[in-house]
Amino acid sequence: MADFKPLSPHLPVEARDLAQALRDLLNGMAGYTLRRYAARRNRDVGSVSRYFNGTRRPPWEFVIDLVTDLTEHRGAGAPTVETLEHLRKLHTAWEEKGARASPDSGVEILTQQLAAADRLSRVSSAQSHALGEALADRQHRIADLEVRLQLVEADLARATAQAEEETPELARLRHEVDQLAAKLRDVEGQRQAAEERCALLERQLQALEDVQEQPLDWLPPARQERGPLPRILVVDDDEKNLLVMRAVLETLDQEIVSVDSGREALKALLDHDDFAVIIMDVQMPEMDGYETAAQIKRRPRNRDVPIIFLTAMIADPEHIRLGYAAGAVDYMSKPFDPWALRAKVAVFTSMYLDRGRR
Repeated sequence: MADFKPLSPHLPVEARDLAQALRDLLNGMAGYTLRRYAARRNRDVGSVSRYFNGTRRPPWEFVIDLVTDLTEHRGAGAPTVETLEHLRKLHTAWEEKGARASPDSGVEILTQQLAAADRLSRVSSAQSHALGEALADRQHRIADLEVRLQLVEADLARATAQAEEETPELARLRHEVDQLAAKLRDVEGQRQAAEERCALLERQLQALEDVQEQPLDWLPPARQERGPLPRILVVDDDEKNLLVMRAVLETLDQEIVSVDSGREALKALLDHDDFAVIIMDVQMPEMDGYETAAQIKRRPRNRDVPIIFLTAMIADPEHIRLGYAAGAVDYMSKPFDPWALRAKVAVFTSMYLDRGRR
Protein backbone atom coordinates (compact mmCIF):
# COMPACT_ATOMS: atom_id res chain seq x y z
CA MET A 1 0.00 0.00 0.00
CA ALA A 2 1.23 3.53 -0.83
CA ASP A 3 1.87 6.08 1.96
CA PHE A 4 -1.38 8.04 1.59
CA LYS A 5 -2.74 10.53 4.09
CA PRO A 6 -6.48 10.29 4.87
CA LEU A 7 -8.65 12.28 2.45
CA SER A 8 -10.03 15.49 3.96
CA PRO A 9 -13.76 15.24 4.83
CA HIS A 10 -14.20 18.73 3.37
CA LEU A 11 -13.16 17.76 -0.16
CA PRO A 12 -15.78 18.21 -2.89
CA VAL A 13 -17.37 14.93 -3.96
CA GLU A 14 -15.80 15.20 -7.45
CA ALA A 15 -12.31 15.71 -6.02
CA ARG A 16 -12.72 12.85 -3.51
CA ASP A 17 -13.98 10.38 -6.15
CA LEU A 18 -11.11 11.05 -8.57
CA ALA A 19 -8.48 11.02 -5.79
CA GLN A 20 -9.78 7.65 -4.50
CA ALA A 21 -9.69 6.21 -8.02
CA LEU A 22 -6.07 7.32 -8.44
CA ARG A 23 -5.16 5.80 -5.06
CA ASP A 24 -6.72 2.48 -6.08
CA LEU A 25 -4.61 2.48 -9.24
CA LEU A 26 -1.34 3.18 -7.38
CA ASN A 27 -2.17 0.61 -4.69
CA GLY A 28 -2.32 -1.93 -7.51
CA MET A 29 1.41 -1.33 -8.11
CA ALA A 30 2.87 -3.20 -5.14
CA GLY A 31 5.92 -1.58 -3.57
CA TYR A 32 5.37 1.90 -5.07
CA THR A 33 5.26 4.90 -2.73
CA LEU A 34 4.23 8.42 -3.74
CA ARG A 35 7.85 9.53 -3.86
CA ARG A 36 8.98 6.51 -5.90
CA TYR A 37 6.17 6.95 -8.41
CA ALA A 38 6.90 10.70 -8.72
CA ALA A 39 10.54 9.84 -9.43
CA ARG A 40 9.51 7.24 -12.01
CA ARG A 41 7.55 9.85 -13.94
CA ASN A 42 10.08 12.64 -13.25
CA ARG A 43 7.43 14.78 -11.53
CA ASP A 44 7.53 17.02 -8.46
CA VAL A 45 6.55 14.90 -5.46
CA GLY A 46 4.57 17.78 -3.93
CA SER A 47 2.37 18.07 -7.01
CA VAL A 48 1.90 14.29 -7.23
CA SER A 49 0.94 14.20 -3.53
CA ARG A 50 -1.71 16.87 -4.09
CA TYR A 51 -3.14 14.85 -7.02
CA PHE A 52 -3.63 11.81 -4.75
CA ASN A 53 -4.90 13.95 -1.81
CA GLY A 54 -7.60 15.58 -3.95
CA THR A 55 -6.34 19.15 -3.40
CA ARG A 56 -5.29 19.67 -7.03
CA ARG A 57 -6.86 18.29 -10.21
CA PRO A 58 -4.24 16.22 -12.14
CA PRO A 59 -3.80 16.70 -15.88
CA TRP A 60 -5.43 13.96 -17.96
CA GLU A 61 -1.99 12.91 -19.22
CA PHE A 62 -1.04 12.01 -15.61
CA VAL A 63 -4.11 9.76 -15.29
CA ILE A 64 -3.29 7.99 -18.61
CA ASP A 65 0.34 7.51 -17.48
CA LEU A 66 -0.82 5.95 -14.21
CA VAL A 67 -3.17 3.51 -15.96
CA THR A 68 -0.41 2.58 -18.44
CA ASP A 69 2.12 2.03 -15.61
CA LEU A 70 -0.33 -0.20 -13.71
CA THR A 71 -0.98 -2.27 -16.84
CA GLU A 72 2.76 -2.65 -17.47
CA HIS A 73 3.38 -3.52 -13.79
CA ARG A 74 0.82 -6.31 -13.86
CA GLY A 75 1.95 -7.56 -17.27
CA ALA A 76 -1.61 -7.35 -18.52
CA GLY A 77 -2.89 -6.06 -21.84
CA ALA A 78 -4.25 -2.63 -22.60
CA PRO A 79 -6.70 -1.13 -20.04
CA THR A 80 -10.39 -1.72 -20.73
CA VAL A 81 -12.52 0.91 -22.39
CA GLU A 82 -14.80 0.87 -19.34
CA THR A 83 -11.89 1.74 -17.01
CA LEU A 84 -10.75 4.68 -19.15
CA GLU A 85 -14.32 5.93 -19.61
CA HIS A 86 -14.92 5.81 -15.83
CA LEU A 87 -11.74 7.80 -15.14
CA ARG A 88 -12.60 10.29 -17.89
CA LYS A 89 -16.02 10.93 -16.31
CA LEU A 90 -14.47 11.50 -12.87
CA HIS A 91 -11.84 13.85 -14.34
CA THR A 92 -14.43 15.81 -16.36
CA ALA A 93 -16.79 16.09 -13.36
CA TRP A 94 -14.05 17.69 -11.24
CA GLU A 95 -13.05 19.97 -14.14
CA GLU A 96 -16.65 21.21 -14.55
CA LYS A 97 -17.13 21.57 -10.80
CA GLY A 98 -13.89 23.49 -10.16
CA ALA A 99 -13.59 25.60 -13.34
CA ARG A 100 -15.63 28.45 -11.87
CA ALA A 101 -13.90 28.96 -8.52
CA SER A 102 -10.71 26.92 -8.27
CA PRO A 103 -7.50 28.86 -7.51
CA ASP A 104 -5.85 26.45 -10.00
CA SER A 105 -7.91 28.07 -12.77
CA GLY A 106 -6.61 31.48 -11.72
CA VAL A 107 -3.09 30.09 -11.69
CA GLU A 108 -3.51 28.71 -15.23
CA ILE A 109 -4.88 32.06 -16.46
CA LEU A 110 -2.10 34.08 -14.86
CA THR A 111 0.52 31.58 -16.03
CA GLN A 112 -0.66 32.07 -19.62
CA GLN A 113 -0.54 35.86 -19.17
CA LEU A 114 2.93 35.62 -17.63
CA ALA A 115 4.14 33.50 -20.56
CA ALA A 116 2.77 36.06 -23.04
CA ALA A 117 4.42 38.95 -21.18
CA ASP A 118 7.73 37.05 -20.97
CA ARG A 119 7.54 36.26 -24.69
CA LEU A 120 7.02 39.97 -25.50
CA SER A 121 9.95 40.87 -23.25
CA ARG A 122 12.26 38.41 -25.05
CA VAL A 123 11.14 39.58 -28.51
CA SER A 124 11.61 43.21 -27.47
CA SER A 125 15.10 42.45 -26.15
CA ALA A 126 16.07 40.84 -29.48
CA GLN A 127 14.68 43.81 -31.42
CA SER A 128 16.49 46.21 -29.09
CA HIS A 129 19.79 44.42 -29.76
CA ALA A 130 19.28 44.48 -33.54
CA LEU A 131 18.24 48.14 -33.57
CA GLY A 132 21.18 49.04 -31.33
CA GLU A 133 23.60 47.44 -33.78
CA ALA A 134 21.95 49.22 -36.73
CA LEU A 135 22.12 52.53 -34.86
CA ALA A 136 25.82 52.04 -34.08
CA ASP A 137 26.50 51.22 -37.74
CA ARG A 138 24.77 54.39 -38.89
CA GLN A 139 26.63 56.47 -36.33
CA HIS A 140 29.98 55.08 -37.50
CA ARG A 141 29.06 55.85 -41.09
CA ILE A 142 28.08 59.41 -40.13
CA ALA A 143 31.42 59.91 -38.42
CA ASP A 144 33.23 58.62 -41.50
CA LEU A 145 31.24 60.88 -43.81
CA GLU A 146 31.83 63.91 -41.61
CA VAL A 147 35.60 63.37 -41.80
CA ARG A 148 35.40 63.01 -45.53
CA LEU A 149 33.35 66.20 -45.79
CA GLN A 150 35.93 68.11 -43.77
CA LEU A 151 38.63 66.97 -46.19
CA VAL A 152 36.49 67.92 -49.17
CA GLU A 153 35.75 71.36 -47.77
CA ALA A 154 39.49 72.05 -47.40
CA ASP A 155 39.72 72.18 -51.16
CA LEU A 156 36.18 73.28 -52.06
CA ALA A 157 36.99 74.24 -55.62
CA ARG A 158 38.39 70.79 -56.36
CA ALA A 159 35.84 68.75 -54.36
CA THR A 160 32.55 70.55 -55.02
CA ALA A 161 31.11 67.74 -57.11
CA GLN A 162 32.04 65.11 -54.54
CA ALA A 163 30.60 67.21 -51.69
CA GLU A 164 27.28 67.53 -53.54
CA GLU A 165 27.10 63.73 -53.77
CA GLU A 166 27.95 63.11 -50.12
CA THR A 167 25.70 65.76 -48.49
CA PRO A 168 22.37 64.10 -49.44
CA GLU A 169 23.71 60.74 -48.23
CA LEU A 170 24.58 62.33 -44.90
CA ALA A 171 21.09 63.80 -44.59
CA ARG A 172 19.53 60.46 -45.42
CA LEU A 173 21.63 58.64 -42.87
CA ARG A 174 20.84 61.23 -40.21
CA HIS A 175 17.14 60.75 -40.93
CA GLU A 176 17.57 56.99 -40.59
CA VAL A 177 19.38 57.52 -37.29
CA ASP A 178 16.47 59.60 -35.99
CA GLN A 179 14.01 56.89 -37.05
CA LEU A 180 16.08 54.07 -35.55
CA ALA A 181 16.54 56.00 -32.31
CA ALA A 182 12.77 56.54 -32.07
CA LYS A 183 12.11 52.85 -32.72
CA LEU A 184 14.71 51.91 -30.14
CA ARG A 185 13.00 54.09 -27.53
CA ASP A 186 9.63 52.48 -28.35
CA VAL A 187 11.02 48.95 -28.09
CA GLU A 188 12.81 49.76 -24.83
CA GLY A 189 9.53 51.09 -23.47
CA GLN A 190 7.73 47.89 -24.51
CA ARG A 191 10.43 45.77 -22.90
CA GLN A 192 10.25 47.75 -19.65
CA ALA A 193 6.46 47.50 -19.57
CA ALA A 194 6.67 43.75 -20.23
CA GLU A 195 9.20 43.28 -17.42
CA GLU A 196 6.99 45.21 -15.00
CA ARG A 197 3.99 43.12 -16.06
CA CYS A 198 6.02 39.95 -15.50
CA ALA A 199 6.89 41.10 -11.97
CA LEU A 200 3.27 41.89 -11.10
CA LEU A 201 1.95 38.64 -12.59
CA GLU A 202 4.56 36.66 -10.63
CA ARG A 203 3.33 38.36 -7.45
CA GLN A 204 -0.25 37.49 -8.36
CA LEU A 205 0.78 33.88 -8.98
CA GLN A 206 2.54 33.79 -5.61
CA ALA A 207 -0.58 35.11 -3.90
CA LEU A 208 -2.75 32.47 -5.60
CA GLU A 209 -0.30 29.68 -4.76
CA ASP A 210 -0.27 30.80 -1.11
CA VAL A 211 -4.08 30.52 -1.11
CA GLN A 212 -3.88 27.11 -2.79
CA GLU A 213 -1.49 25.71 -0.17
CA GLN A 214 -3.99 26.35 2.67
CA PRO A 215 -6.00 23.26 3.80
CA LEU A 216 -9.53 23.16 2.39
CA ASP A 217 -10.97 22.88 5.91
CA TRP A 218 -9.16 26.00 7.15
CA LEU A 219 -11.39 28.46 9.00
CA PRO A 220 -10.29 31.42 11.16
CA PRO A 221 -11.13 30.41 14.76
CA ALA A 222 -12.84 33.66 15.71
CA ARG A 223 -15.01 33.96 12.59
CA GLN A 224 -18.17 32.43 14.17
CA GLU A 225 -17.99 34.78 17.15
CA ARG A 226 -18.05 38.07 15.23
CA GLY A 227 -21.46 37.75 13.53
CA PRO A 228 -22.09 38.36 9.82
CA LEU A 229 -19.02 38.94 7.66
CA PRO A 230 -18.51 42.32 5.95
CA ARG A 231 -19.32 42.11 2.24
CA ILE A 232 -17.01 43.10 -0.63
CA LEU A 233 -18.64 43.88 -4.02
CA VAL A 234 -16.41 43.08 -7.05
CA VAL A 235 -17.63 44.38 -10.44
CA ASP A 236 -15.93 43.29 -13.70
CA ASP A 237 -17.32 42.12 -17.06
CA ASP A 238 -14.41 39.67 -17.53
CA GLU A 239 -15.01 36.36 -15.71
CA LYS A 240 -11.27 35.68 -15.58
CA ASN A 241 -10.65 38.94 -13.71
CA LEU A 242 -13.43 38.09 -11.24
CA LEU A 243 -11.82 34.70 -10.64
CA VAL A 244 -8.39 36.23 -10.03
CA MET A 245 -9.70 38.89 -7.61
CA ARG A 246 -11.73 36.31 -5.70
CA ALA A 247 -8.65 34.10 -5.35
CA VAL A 248 -6.53 37.05 -4.14
CA LEU A 249 -9.12 38.24 -1.58
CA GLU A 250 -10.76 34.99 -0.45
CA THR A 251 -8.43 34.42 2.53
CA LEU A 252 -9.51 37.72 4.09
CA ASP A 253 -12.28 37.49 6.69
CA GLN A 254 -14.96 38.82 4.31
CA GLU A 255 -17.82 37.70 2.08
CA ILE A 256 -17.12 38.39 -1.61
CA VAL A 257 -20.03 39.19 -3.95
CA SER A 258 -19.00 39.30 -7.64
CA VAL A 259 -21.10 40.64 -10.55
CA ASP A 260 -20.31 41.17 -14.24
CA SER A 261 -21.97 44.52 -15.05
CA GLY A 262 -22.85 47.92 -13.66
CA ARG A 263 -26.56 47.08 -13.67
CA GLU A 264 -25.96 43.90 -11.66
CA ALA A 265 -23.92 45.96 -9.19
CA LEU A 266 -26.85 48.34 -8.65
CA LYS A 267 -29.16 45.34 -8.11
CA ALA A 268 -26.76 43.87 -5.53
CA LEU A 269 -26.75 47.18 -3.65
CA LEU A 270 -30.56 47.10 -3.57
CA ASP A 271 -30.47 43.63 -2.00
CA HIS A 272 -27.73 44.47 0.55
CA ASP A 273 -26.69 47.72 2.14
CA ASP A 274 -23.82 46.36 4.23
CA PHE A 275 -20.94 46.43 1.72
CA ALA A 276 -17.64 47.54 3.24
CA VAL A 277 -15.99 48.44 -0.09
CA ILE A 278 -16.66 48.17 -3.85
CA ILE A 279 -13.93 47.14 -6.34
CA MET A 280 -15.00 48.19 -9.84
CA ASP A 281 -13.66 47.86 -13.37
CA VAL A 282 -13.84 51.03 -15.51
CA GLN A 283 -14.28 49.64 -19.02
CA MET A 284 -17.60 47.74 -19.11
CA PRO A 285 -20.30 47.58 -21.83
CA GLU A 286 -23.62 49.47 -21.55
CA MET A 287 -22.73 51.16 -18.24
CA ASP A 288 -19.05 51.85 -17.51
CA GLY A 289 -17.48 52.14 -14.08
CA TYR A 290 -17.73 55.96 -13.94
CA GLU A 291 -21.47 55.93 -14.67
CA THR A 292 -22.09 53.07 -12.25
CA ALA A 293 -20.21 54.90 -9.49
CA ALA A 294 -22.21 58.08 -10.14
CA GLN A 295 -25.47 56.10 -9.84
CA ILE A 296 -24.30 54.57 -6.57
CA LYS A 297 -23.33 57.94 -5.09
CA ARG A 298 -26.80 59.34 -5.92
CA ARG A 299 -28.39 56.76 -3.60
CA PRO A 300 -28.43 57.99 0.03
CA ARG A 301 -28.06 54.47 1.45
CA ASN A 302 -24.93 53.71 -0.64
CA ARG A 303 -23.21 57.06 -1.12
CA ASP A 304 -20.73 56.43 1.72
CA VAL A 305 -19.52 53.02 0.45
CA PRO A 306 -15.86 53.48 -0.69
CA ILE A 307 -15.13 52.60 -4.34
CA ILE A 308 -11.75 51.41 -5.68
CA PHE A 309 -11.39 51.57 -9.47
CA LEU A 310 -9.37 48.87 -11.28
CA THR A 311 -8.62 49.54 -14.94
CA ALA A 312 -6.42 48.29 -17.77
CA MET A 313 -6.28 51.83 -19.20
CA ILE A 314 -3.14 53.91 -18.71
CA ALA A 315 -3.56 55.78 -15.42
CA ASP A 316 -3.08 59.27 -16.86
CA PRO A 317 -4.19 62.36 -14.89
CA GLU A 318 -7.43 62.70 -16.90
CA HIS A 319 -8.59 59.15 -16.14
CA ILE A 320 -7.64 59.55 -12.49
CA ARG A 321 -9.56 62.85 -12.34
CA LEU A 322 -12.66 61.19 -13.81
CA GLY A 323 -12.38 58.38 -11.26
CA TYR A 324 -12.22 60.67 -8.26
CA ALA A 325 -14.93 62.91 -9.74
CA ALA A 326 -17.21 59.85 -9.89
CA GLY A 327 -16.67 59.32 -6.16
CA ALA A 328 -13.81 56.83 -6.01
CA VAL A 329 -11.45 56.70 -3.03
CA ASP A 330 -8.63 55.01 -4.96
CA TYR A 331 -7.55 54.18 -8.52
CA MET A 332 -5.37 51.15 -9.40
CA SER A 333 -4.08 49.92 -12.78
CA LYS A 334 -4.15 46.33 -14.08
CA PRO A 335 -2.30 44.10 -13.61
CA PHE A 336 -2.72 45.12 -9.98
CA ASP A 337 -0.37 44.45 -7.09
CA PRO A 338 -2.23 41.73 -5.07
CA TRP A 339 -0.67 42.73 -1.75
CA ALA A 340 -1.57 46.39 -2.27
CA LEU A 341 -5.18 45.49 -3.12
CA ARG A 342 -5.50 43.18 -0.10
CA ALA A 343 -4.08 45.90 2.17
CA LYS A 344 -6.50 48.55 0.87
CA VAL A 345 -9.50 46.22 1.20
CA ALA A 346 -8.43 45.28 4.74
CA VAL A 347 -8.24 48.96 5.73
CA PHE A 348 -11.74 49.78 4.46
CA THR A 349 -13.13 46.60 6.05
CA SER A 350 -11.60 47.60 9.39
CA MET A 351 -13.13 51.08 9.09
CA TYR A 352 -16.52 49.52 8.31
CA LEU A 353 -16.33 47.23 11.36
CA ASP A 354 -15.28 50.13 13.58
CA ARG A 355 -18.34 52.12 12.46
CA GLY A 356 -20.55 49.16 13.28
CA ARG A 357 -19.19 48.94 16.83
CA ARG A 358 -20.07 52.55 17.64
